[in-house]
Amino acid sequence: MQNKPYLQLSDLKKIAAAAEAEALKNNWAVSISIVDDGGHLLWLQRLDGAAPISAQIAPAKAHTAALGRRESRIYEEMINGGRVSFLSAPGLDGLLEGGVPIMKEGQCLGAVGVSGVKSVEDAQIARAGIAAIGL
Repeated sequence: MQNKPYLQLSDLKKIAAAAEAEALKNNWAVSISIVDDGGHLLWLQRLDGAAPISAQIAPAKAHTAALGRRESRIYEEMINGGRVSFLSAPGLDGLLEGGVPIMKEGQCLGAVGVSGVKSVEDAQIARAGIAAIGL
């Protein structure tokens, strides 16, 4: 039988705190979500001033990154490059930059999705959160 690492509540708290700190440091009002490897929501927080829609977009980005085992940005780039068929991919709604998978030893543990500022800034916040657990 194989063993697989997984996210624990303590990990979620570290990721969320670091992502929130990155957002606040830059005065960015965002929503931050964390999902498990199946894309199931484990954490969602909407910072003061974040648009209500960001609380729906952030989990969608995280879900897409977890299921695809790659940054949601990759899908956006493929679509922008002409592969519009990805718009019909089942289960993938957050096809925008800002979803980053949490990878450890080749295994996807889940993903962080952020929405509320420029997509590249959303991804910056997600990566800062993931770095807090040493990945």
